[in-house]
Amino acid sequence: MPDTLRTDLDQPALTQAMLRHLRSSLGKDPEHATTYDWRMSLALSLRDLVVEPWFASTRRTYDAKGKRVYYLSMEFLIGRLIEDVAINLGVEHIAAAALAELGQDYDRIVADEPDAALGNGGLGRLAACFLDSLSTIGIPAYGYGIRYEHGLFEQHFEDGAQVETAEKWLAQRHAWEFERPEVSISIHFGGYVSQCGEKSVWHSDETVLAQAYDTPIAGWQGKWANTLRLWAAKPVKLFDLESFNRGDYIGASRPEALARTISRVLYPDDTTDTGKELRLKQEYFFTAASIQDLMRRFLAEGFEIDSLPDHVAIQLNDTHPAIAGPELVRILADEHALPMARAIEVARKTLAYTNHTLLPEALERWPEGLFARILPRHHRIIEIIQDAHFAAAGTKVTIIEHGQVKMGELAFVMAHKVNGVSALHSELVKETVFHDLHTAYPDRIINQTNGITPRRWLYSCNPALRALIDDTIGQGWAADLERLSELRSSVEDAAFREAYRAAKRSNKERLAEWLKARDRITVNPDAMFDTQIKRIHEYKRQLMNILETIALWNDIRDDPNGDWTPRVKIFGGKAAPGYVMAKSIIHLINDVAKMLNADPTTRDLLQVVYPENYNVSMAELLIPASDLSEQISTAGKEASGTGNMKLSLNGSPTIGTLDGANVEIRDHVGVENFFLFGLTARDVTKRRSVPGFARAAIEASPRLARVLGQIADGTFSGGDSDRYAALLHNVWDHDYFLVTCDFDSYFNTQREVDGVYRDPEAWTRMAALNTAGMGWFSSDRTIRGYASDIWNVRPLVV
Repeated sequence: MPDTLRTDLDQPALTQAMLRHLRSSLGKDPEHATTYDWRMSLALSLRDLVVEPWFASTRRTYDAKGKRVYYLSMEFLIGRLIEDVAINLGVEHIAAAALAELGQDYDRIVADEPDAALGNGGLGRLAACFLDSLSTIGIPAYGYGIRYEHGLFEQHFEDGAQVETAEKWLAQRHAWEFERPEVSISIHFGGYVSQCGEKSVWHSDETVLAQAYDTPIAGWQGKWANTLRLWAAKPVKLFDLESFNRGDYIGASRPEALARTISRVLYPDDTTDTGKELRLKQEYFFTAASIQDLMRRFLAEGFEIDSLPDHVAIQLNDTHPAIAGPELVRILADEHALPMARAIEVARKTLAYTNHTLLPEALERWPEGLFARILPRHHRIIEIIQDAHFAAAGTKVTIIEHGQVKMGELAFVMAHKVNGVSALHSELVKETVFHDLHTAYPDRIINQTNGITPRRWLYSCNPALRALIDDTIGQGWAADLERLSELRSSVEDAAFREAYRAAKRSNKERLAEWLKARDRITVNPDAMFDTQIKRIHEYKRQLMNILETIALWNDIRDDPNGDWTPRVKIFGGKAAPGYVMAKSIIHLINDVAKMLNADPTTRDLLQVVYPENYNVSMAELLIPASDLSEQISTAGKEASGTGNMKLSLNGSPTIGTLDGANVEIRDHVGVENFFLFGLTARDVTKRRSVPGFARAAIEASPRLARVLGQIADGTFSGGDSDRYAALLHNVWDHDYFLVTCDFDSYFNTQREVDGVYRDPEAWTRMAALNTAGMGWFSSDRTIRGYASDIWNVRPLVV
């Protein structure tokens, strides 16, 4: 049962609400309703329940003149919302019973909901977790992003290679949003800037409209609800009738097509000049709309313009919304006549920036010519900001350099606080990408280790483990995750361990049934489910995982009667369309899977599974069923990770490097419950300085050399010895991410994992202690840290 049930709603009332929506909102009677109709009627009925706390929260914020948080992010990977909302409102069981009375299956209806395609990976899922926690804690907040028509892309495999097709999540009505045609903001591009006395005037030559779509985000127990406001690009002139009447039917719709391009796709390929222009326009589009919207709200409450930081906190999630600094300065100086120096000061006190990367190439840079052509006024403002920065800091760290506008430096200079997302990452930010800026502003960088919402990532996705926790420590832990530490006293209880194993087994059986139904893949739930699910990138080292898999396959074939631990290697994740090396790694994984899964000697001991189109809903199946969590990035490259937290919370011990939040997870769950391997971040830096380090590591590892030789001779590619030539060249001669240097340590540690897994009692202790140790990693804790250390904002609910 949920922690708290709504006492003002019973099953008959929800049943009647669904039947009412079926008739009035969908135009169907029960006899002719489809799964879609029932799903929409349930979603709309649940949405009705959210509206009341949503309105009440807004009224309370205005009455209290509460400070609001505005979270600007290119991604909000919210996933499906029916189950999330039902659980947060405490009506999950009522909804299931109401559907059952109507002859419908709750699980089937929930599974029919498409995932909202508003993100790619950890960045977007973090933003979604933060929205959940902001509402749970009762902090007034808006999430601001883009309402992508097609999101990232749907991933498919053709002969093992990734193929991208358009995401179709909005092909059906999105039940949760409220369209706001009255909230339509003009966004300008291009043109030139003139001077009118002391005032600068921007004369743009292109305008689109940003139209708002609002989704209420209810917190735990429905005590508070905030808003996710997404912007869709619309044309100023919807349809050119004159062109149409001339017979230019395509030209008549061109303004709409060009405007909608801005909000069609997440992360359009920017390897071309037109792609770069679209990416820059996207980022300015949603950021400018959000800044203008929040300023409208702020001014409507009658506050003095330079008191903005007392009432508004703006958080920039990565560099994508870094243009917020110049845009806010433009509004303050050009539209409200604040002196430029004062406008910069007010903007900086309002803005904060979260850094998510130690990869210099991931800190966005725009060609200065492109930037000045698209945003001429902002280009000039950035030059002024840079001059003020030089004067104030006594440093020559530039924002514009060598013909490029550096968005990471811009975000840093225009923020009063810059936070990393794990303890290690925050220290490395000081030492690496922002070393000189940290020297100039030594109090600016702080740490806020990421967290995950326990409502979605345990309470909802793992009902078997949820029931065991409720039975062991009682309810209430979903809003106070540190209570999980109370489980430690039960870990030595044989009955508890047996129940814990049974919960994991039920999750594995559920995943096995899903894989068989969806992909016609049969897996053995008795095998270890060894899982690496994340964006495909060289630094995350999926390559090392599949190389180790091949090496294990070789060893099993050499000694088929050995004492092997059966494994199912599970991969999930997408590669950016233009990322050739990452797509090559995906192809290799699928080629290896094809061969290993067909090998009669080894297939009962080793399988490779890579379900296509990884998303939030798939993660909700994979994570509870996983036995081992692969967190094997090159030390010093993963900022934090949140998949590591979700897997550990659900009882998957980690095999990992000392990277990102792995360091803190290991501290909290216990070093004896974490499989550590590999070089440290400082070791990595030293090893890279050794000439020929990759070749030397391969030559010192016969097992690795054999694997690379098999790939080179076409063993896994039907005799095609050229398919992975570029990949192998990189491994032998470059290997920036040190796959070769960590390979033997990784392989040997995996054999330690095998040994522990063969002892069910020892493994269950380790898994249960992972769950018990993860309470600190709640996003509620993270948001409280932001509230006190960065935003200076307080909750408005007790």
